[in-house]
Amino acid sequence: MATRQDKRFADERMIVGSGNVFVDLGFDEAEARVLALRTELLIRLRKRVEDKGWTQAETARRLHVSQPRVSALMHGKWKDFSVDMLLTLAERAGLHAKLKLAA
Repeated sequence: MATRQDKRFADERMIVGSGNVFVDLGFDEAEARVLALRTELLIRLRKRVEDKGWTQAETARRLHVSQPRVSALMHGKWKDFSVDMLLTLAERAGLHAKLKLAA
């Protein structure tokens, strides 16, 4: 049985990215920056939990959230978390964020 290659993957052209995947996906600049911030916070929180070797139950206790929230965090469900919540969880995990605004 012959298989056909999906044409979407046959295009080998390379396009230089902007440095923000959300801009590249078509989000406007402002929203893309917020999405990138949320994603970075989530990634760093997840790494912190993994580096500490905490179980999901222990993480839930330390971060004062339910175990299903920890599961969402560990599975990268960034849409489930606001920037405020991610900053709060980062602080509870011992990560200290600094906000820097630039023009």
